[in-house]
Amino acid sequence: MFSFVLLCFLPACLISCLGTGLMRRLAPRWGLMDQPAARKVHLVPTPLGGGIGIWLGVVVPLVGGWLVAWSLPYIPFVKDWLPAAILPHLDGIKFRSGQMWAVLAGGTALSIMGLFDDWKSLPWQPRLVVQFLVACGLVFGAGIHGTIFVAAPWIGDVVSVLWILVLINSFNFLDNMDGLSGGIGLIAASLFGVIMLTGTSEPRWLVGGALLILAGSLLGFLLHNRPPAKIFMGDTGSYFIGLMLACLTVQGTFYEYGQRGTHVILAPLCILAVPLYDICSVLLIRIWQGRSPFQPDKSHFSHRLVEMGLSKPAAVATIHLTTLTTGLAGLLLYQVEGWYAAGLVFGLILCVLAVIAILETAGRQARD
Repeated sequence: MFSFVLLCFLPACLISCLGTGLMRRLAPRWGLMDQPAARKVHLVPTPLGGGIGIWLGVVVPLVGGWLVAWSLPYIPFVKDWLPAAILPHLDGIKFRSGQMWAVLAGGTALSIMGLFDDWKSLPWQPRLVVQFLVACGLVFGAGIHGTIFVAAPWIGDVVSVLWILVLINSFNFLDNMDGLSGGIGLIAASLFGVIMLTGTSEPRWLVGGALLILAGSLLGFLLHNRPPAKIFMGDTGSYFIGLMLACLTVQGTFYEYGQRGTHVILAPLCILAVPLYDICSVLLIRIWQGRSPFQPDKSHFSHRLVEMGLSKPAAVATIHLTTLTTGLAGLLLYQVEGWYAAGLVFGLILCVLAVIAILETAGRQARD
């Protein structure tokens, strides 16, 4: 198991780190620069395009892994390099690889759109249309959807499309401070990877490996994005991260009939509670103030913490620790039985978010 983790994590981290470093040099030549503005927190022009490094860190290892799996009948000695536990599952991995290519194709399409948006700045309407088309293509075309344990399949399909759209935009919303979106993605991907490899009756090697690759790629990017950031991921990266996490959580199927209770479907909501809290609170604030829900501003969770007096690094660290707290609570769902115990875990997370909301409100009232 440990060797499998290293095989997934380390190459992705190295490729992403090198790719992001290359983009730091190329982005200024291509005009990919994020200029300071009233709604932004950085004070100097900063290169964009770090999302390309993240994309490379995920795609290259997955392509390499696919080539290794298909080469085994022709190059038998390759088996000596692989963990013994994964060998019986190689046929299943190859069978599921079609869906993985569909996810990568959808992520690539969104990254290309995000790169163009970073360069020329697109209106939100066409971006949302493309996101919707990609989500529908993956759900209805590639079969990446959940059942939600209801008899009518269309309900699971609709929920899956909404889940993909929400996570894509959640991570895009979170990309507003150094290390924030990438750090939350790293925490979430790592925790989901732990669930896929240790929390189920049999390891889910393909999904678990893809999550570890995503985590490694994000760490490689964060080596350049830690405060003060030398490069930003831009929409190129945030769209890709959101789509990958949304699809991998659905592909992971957090429920095994006869093995676990249906309460484990709450795990994604727990681990991703902070991104969901941020997007919901931001949309509510903008609507309450009579503005467009898609109008950029400084009403995000991180901005509100800074307004309370925290430094930007402290605000990011607070959000990371909150994500880790809710994520560890999500892991507990695989250690408890029944909806009563799951309700207690979920209630704990709601209390954490409620305390944060109260503190934010009190801080704003004190300043006013």
